[in-house]
Amino acid sequence: MPQLTKGPLSGIKVLEFGQIAAGPFAGMLFADLGADVVKVERPDIGDSMREWPPFFENDDGEAYSSNFSSLNRNKRSIVIDFKSPEQLSNLRKLCAKADVIVENFRPGVLGKFGLDYKSLSQSNPRLVYCSISGYGQEGAYSQKGAFDVTIQAISGLMSVTGEEHGEPVKCGVPVADFAAGLYSAYSVVAAILQAERSGQGAYIDCSMLASVLGISALQTSEYYGNQVAPARLGSAHPRNAPYQGYQGSDKPFVIAAGNDKLWREVCEATALSALADDPRFITQAMRARNQKELAAILQPVFSTQTAEAWLQEFDRRGVPCAPINNFADILNDKAVADSGLLHELQLPNNTTTMTVGYPIKLSGYQFQIYHKPPLKGEHNHQLFEEWGV
Repeated sequence: MPQLTKGPLSGIKVLEFGQIAAGPFAGMLFADLGADVVKVERPDIGDSMREWPPFFENDDGEAYSSNFSSLNRNKRSIVIDFKSPEQLSNLRKLCAKADVIVENFRPGVLGKFGLDYKSLSQSNPRLVYCSISGYGQEGAYSQKGAFDVTIQAISGLMSVTGEEHGEPVKCGVPVADFAAGLYSAYSVVAAILQAERSGQGAYIDCSMLASVLGISALQTSEYYGNQVAPARLGSAHPRNAPYQGYQGSDKPFVIAAGNDKLWREVCEATALSALADDPRFITQAMRARNQKELAAILQPVFSTQTAEAWLQEFDRRGVPCAPINNFADILNDKAVADSGLLHELQLPNNTTTMTVGYPIKLSGYQFQIYHKPPLKGEHNHQLFEEWGV
């Protein structure tokens, strides 16, 4: 595959000491924008996500993880045995050539091998070094183990996810991992700009817990505003109504009438025009306060027609609405296919799959897959020669 030459991060060298999700996701964001991202793996299994099913298997029985491929395209891989003084020395030489290091080991692990920011920045002062961990590099929780679900639990996210009278549930997408990856990537790019201006790199301490709290701004501000912890509301919203899921005659759908104009459109669509001037629902705040009463009035009407009929009507009226899709539905949606978001991905065992590409459009840049997801250690000889080590 040809090397990308025109991506906005072309020329940036990144070493990724990444496992599972948060670190590898951040690394892939850099790679998708053209950076030369090299995944550093251990000799045994490498990144343990390589062992996660489902697998694509070729005619010779060689299997490759679909989950791993989704976070590791456009990267190269080297294997380093940290117990080998020679290999560790060569790795440090690579670190001296790198612009960026991203890692998500438990705090202190890489420091045992002289691979921490303090050690590496002495010979590479422009280095931008990003550590992703559950709770940050310092503090009472720094040595606690963390996975996405534990961060969703401790952060409060689970407490606002699920039905009102049900148990707390985790989000079906690993939001803690990916929020940390996004904050990391954003911070690294900012630090690269700073390094170009000043010649001085930076150390970035990215906590999954802090990242989830960062994206929970509405919930944290609600608590600070009234000193009451936000609660689960299912698909409903604490400050908007009707803004939730309803059941058509065949299946559920969602509407989001987030202002007075849209609310009046809902009243007309449902032939309940009098509700628009009902004192219980006259303002957005009143509708939110009385949303259970409102839902009890609207739901019987919605049950009289199919979800598709209601979606067509609300689309016609400009009321934001959507079917409640599963991933098979949305990945086979013609609008998604026509957007250019989905790409064929060749795997190292000569099988193919589909993948969601870089999701943001930038003028002058077109996403492409220029490296297959790598075999473990596939690029050891090539990389050391290219980087001059």
